[in-house]
Amino acid sequence: MSLLTQEHELVRKAAREFAEKHVEPIARKMDIENYYPREVIREAGKLGILTPTVPAEYGGGGGDLRTAVVVLEELGRISGGFSLLVEAYGILFADAVNNFASKAQKEEVLPKVAAGDKIGAFALSEPCCGSDAAAIQTRAEKRAGEWVINGEKMWITNGLYADYYLVAARTGRSEDRHRAITLFLLRRSRCIELSPIEVMGVRGTGTAGIKFNDCVVGGDDVVGEVNGGWKILMHTLDVGRVAIAGVALGVARGAFEEALAWARRREVFNRKLVELQNAQFELAEMLAAVESIRALTYYSAYLYDTKSQEFMLMSHVTKLHAARLAVDVTRRAVQMEGGFGYSKESKAEMFYRDAKILEIGEGTNEIMKYVIYRYIEKNL
Repeated sequence: MSLLTQEHELVRKAAREFAEKHVEPIARKMDIENYYPREVIREAGKLGILTPTVPAEYGGGGGDLRTAVVVLEELGRISGGFSLLVEAYGILFADAVNNFASKAQKEEVLPKVAAGDKIGAFALSEPCCGSDAAAIQTRAEKRAGEWVINGEKMWITNGLYADYYLVAARTGRSEDRHRAITLFLLRRSRCIELSPIEVMGVRGTGTAGIKFNDCVVGGDDVVGEVNGGWKILMHTLDVGRVAIAGVALGVARGAFEEALAWARRREVFNRKLVELQNAQFELAEMLAAVESIRALTYYSAYLYDTKSQEFMLMSHVTKLHAARLAVDVTRRAVQMEGGFGYSKESKAEMFYRDAKILEIGEGTNEIMKYVIYRYIEKNL
């Protein structure tokens, strides 16, 4: 059974052509200069690649989660940074707005974001608590009929350049944890203080620390229900885990292709490197890992698209394996290239750094294992 339709493959072709034409020329600039590719984002918006699951009526791609994974794979093959930027933009922000925001919110935000004219960011993580999202300290207090938000967010992709922020804030007692969290739609204003964060890989993604200083919003800016934010966050992160596995698939593919090309042209001991059995075995291990990521990722996306009850478990299984395997493939690619692989000249080196965030973002490996074990305890 094929998990992808002809429509998915047409999207793949468009995404691959876009990545090679528009992303490849700026991939190294993003990495070296921490350059945020504003114009390429707008170009992606024209094709619906930027928000692949947002309905066409708002200017998005109108696809399902498999569509998003196809796009992220093809972008990640060229640039892990650009792929992650689109994943955070199109899934964590835009898909969440499409699924949970009011009609008025969607009509205001989605057409601008889908076109790439305005940037959206998903603001959850804080200095106090990345993995323990229920412990967030950013607070929204009701004053004279309005909400006033104060607090700090950290590691926010696209945050430095965002025009809209989907912000998780505490709207009750700290001891109520997940039962007292609400999502708000904030617009860029003077009450928002931004600080750029230099990161090891996936550079050029506008990663930022954000401080909210008495940001005032109205009741119409609540996304979903007051104290109902946790359900939205968990749904969004589960979808995001499969989406980021698509990024992992692309990065692993890109690193494998780099290593294969290197082995075919590199001469050692008067032979091509690819003729040596150890190199052949390494390439075999890498391809086996890439295909494992592919199978898990597209299967999990299929489960979501068909509303299967297996999706929640498989999103965590997929994220855990995809991240670990992507790191391993990129490590092997660097090793294959030897001294060159350790230099900034090598794309394998860039992919290696890009891959590491996949074991941290959208839930660390440890959190994935924690959730999987809770499933074991409850069901097996």
